[in-house]
Amino acid sequence: MLPTSLVRLKPGRIRLSPQYLDASNESWRDIAEQVLAVFRGREGATRGELEEDLEETTGNHPAKQLYDGLARICEDRCEFEVVSGHPPEELREKVFLAAAAQRVAGTFQRDAVLNQIAGELGMPVHDVEEGIFADLKSEQHLVKFDDISVTRLIERYNVALAQAVLLRSTGVTITVRNETPARLRQLFRAIKFHRLVCDADQGGPGVVTLTLDGPMSLFSATQRYGLQLALFLPTLLQCKDFELRADVRWGAQKKAKHFVLTTSDALVSHLPDYASYTPPDLQMFVDLFRKKITRWTIHEEADVIPLGHSFWAPDFRLSHALTGHTVYLEVLGFWRKSSAQRHLELLDATRRRGSCWRSRTSFTLRMRTWRGCPRRSTGSVRCRCRMRSPGSPTGSSGSRSRFNTLQYKNFRCLRRFPRP
Repeated sequence: MLPTSLVRLKPGRIRLSPQYLDASNESWRDIAEQVLAVFRGREGATRGELEEDLEETTGNHPAKQLYDGLARICEDRCEFEVVSGHPPEELREKVFLAAAAQRVAGTFQRDAVLNQIAGELGMPVHDVEEGIFADLKSEQHLVKFDDISVTRLIERYNVALAQAVLLRSTGVTITVRNETPARLRQLFRAIKFHRLVCDADQGGPGVVTLTLDGPMSLFSATQRYGLQLALFLPTLLQCKDFELRADVRWGAQKKAKHFVLTTSDALVSHLPDYASYTPPDLQMFVDLFRKKITRWTIHEEADVIPLGHSFWAPDFRLSHALTGHTVYLEVLGFWRKSSAQRHLELLDATRRRGSCWRSRTSFTLRMRTWRGCPRRSTGSVRCRCRMRSPGSPTGSSGSRSRFNTLQYKNFRCLRRFPRP
């Protein structure tokens, strides 16, 4: 994370515009390569030595702020440790007490003090001398540097610029367009994981608006909350069409500024993209549905439905060609029974509060194996969880009743009704 002093901004009275780097620009790539050369293959060097080498590399270069910013990104990828044969605080205590005793006797000699302590501890004199202040930050030794390419370093630097601005925000509004339910669920999981204060609204077909409180709007714990908001940004960057607007208090005087970030800024997230993966069984379900069911149209982009303090992003939206009815379908796979039950209770509680989403009361978490299903390992694709086994009219004899989160998938629907 970059401090405010290392954030490079374009001149502007109201709007904050970070100076993002073009990863294809040879000048920027050369500077990034010089910074990386300071850290590569330097295991065993101290922080102080790395800082001196970086200072020699930078010199009086006009882009010193850029050098320092790239170096901060590299430093965050380093692992340092205190290297000393004896705890530094104990060494200092022994050395200072011995030196004070010799001064009182009028026979103080630095080498004699070091030799005395080395003899008492059974250590080389050199180790005693270097271990006295080994716990200072500048004396910590580099153990490991997680190397990175020039392109990835520039991309991480650009993201760090935007994160540094969000650390000073008072409010953030995010508009996400035409995203898949998997991506929206990923966003909501990240918001919950980072404990952000958020409201979500459906801004239109395929449009979701997220309103987040900024760290500067809270009464306490602003640093911790701001860090969590900044850590959420890489997840947002994986969306294909988004717009982020933030009100910011910038500088020592906390002047009101405005910050805008969109997909046109081309920032690249360093996080792995799990939401873009579509399980093969879901894709097969969509293909079979479109092939065999003609009166209903299946859409892979569904609305986001607020459920009290949380949100629901169904997997599919079904629309009837004649009646215009809309059905939302979610696939529950690998859920614990208790978690699925709580989710159903939350849906039902939302319905009782007068929402226009009415859940079908016939759904249950108990699933019966359909022996005639060609894909018995994953169950049968039907709206209702209660399925009757062929040869067993009642469904009770000749069938197994259990909820196996590793073998079955439960399809649940919600149907939209007009408000009374």
